[in-house]
Order: sequence, then C-alpha cells, then structure tokens
Amino acid sequence: MSVHLVGGGATSRADAPLYAPFVAEAVLRGGAAGRARPRIAVISLHPEAGEKAAALADLLVAAGSGGEIEVHLTAGRPGEPIGLTAIADVDAIAVGGGVVEDVRAGLEPLFGEVRRLVAGGVPYLGVSAGAMIAAEGSLGSGSRIGGVLVAPEDPEEPGVELEIEAGIGLVDVAIEAHVAERGMLSRLVAAVESGLVGGGLGIDERTALIVGDGGLRVEGSGSVWRVLPTDQGVLVSTIGA
Repeated sequence: MSVHLVGGGATSRADAPLYAPFVAEAVLRGGAAGRARPRIAVISLHPEAGEKAAALADLLVAAGSGGEIEVHLTAGRPGEPIGLTAIADVDAIAVGGGVVEDVRAGLEPLFGEVRRLVAGGVPYLGVSAGAMIAAEGSLGSGSRIGGVLVAPEDPEEPGVELEIEAGIGLVDVAIEAHVAERGMLSRLVAAVESGLVGGGLGIDERTALIVGDGGLRVEGSGSVWRVLPTDQGVLVSTIGA
C-alpha cells in the first residue's frame, strides 16, 4: 500500500479522481480483511474541522465510483490531541489540512500507530498540512530563515522563523504544499540550502504524489518539485504528472 500526498486545492467533486487511487487501495485492504465496505478514518484539525472533515469524506465517496465506503469522521480542536480510537480497525487513514503546527500537534500522539498501520499495508492520505506532517521532519509555517525572508508573507505581520518538528516519518524528505500557487518553492530551496532539511518534495495544488513500492507517481494537473542538496548549493527538478 502507498502514501498519497496532495498539495491542496483539490476540494470540488471534479477533483474526486485525484483521490481514486487512495480509495482503490482502501477497497483492496478492506477486502483482505473480509469487509465489503472499507473503513476509512477521516481526520481534520482545521479551524472549521467539522465542515472540512465532511467535505473530504464526500470527495472520497465520490472517488469510489459508486462503491460504498464507511467513513469515520474525527473533527479535532487545536490543543486537544486526537485519540487512538480515531484510527482503530480501519482500512485507510486520511488527514486533511489546516495550520500545520496544529495538525502536527493534534496527531503527534498517534504517529507511532500510524507508522505501524502503514507499514502493515494501510494506505495514508495527507492533504496540504496532512501531507506536510507525513515527513520525518515537518516544515512549519514560518517564512524566514535566520531572519531572511524566504517565502511570501503579509507585510503587516512580523516575520516568523521556519522551524522543523518531528513528523510521522512515512517519507524521508520534507514535504511542501501549495507550491506554485503560493510561491513556496523558494522556502523549500532555502530550507534545503541552509541544511534545515536534507531534501524536499514540493507539491502543487490539485496534484498528488503517490509513494509506493514502485517508486514515485504523480497524478493531477500540476508538478512535484524535487529539491536536493549538491556541493554547489541545491538541484531543483520537477516530476510531472
């Protein structure tokens, strides 16, 4: 089974095909467990968690091409960790977006169990912040490194330093989201060049990076940007859909 990372923006029913590979893996996992309807945990720690969890669940249902799935919704609150029951006895795990620090903190008590389940064949879907925390080192929301501006920020807001926190550890490089749409490639380049992270993958909106036994696969309308360190600085390339 695979790790599915979506760069955000894919929120309409027209985007449902982007989630179809994840749902298909959930169906396979559920079938292996003897279930006709796979159980998918959908977790949101967005400020509008209830609405966002339901919207993601609707997209997964639509992505199933008419096949029935059983969705377990968890709408979290900032500062309140998600309990283990949210991912108990499920065939797939989907984590939505929000403020990346809040999403990481809310899921942190489950990191070990998520790793165990994914290693055992349960597919993981992360959208936006849910994708960013899948890495070993999770990028925060800061826009400066050493006080230097490395990403767009509100000129009326004081700059915040980019910090790296421990993520789930499903992929071994940092993940950036909303890359082309929000001008975040410069931040990923700066994070790699400065040594804050050893390498990174940046995912455009309406684009999914699928990490599985067969390597990397890209689906959707955008690109995945690969940023790797070199002796002279960094090397940037794209993995197209």
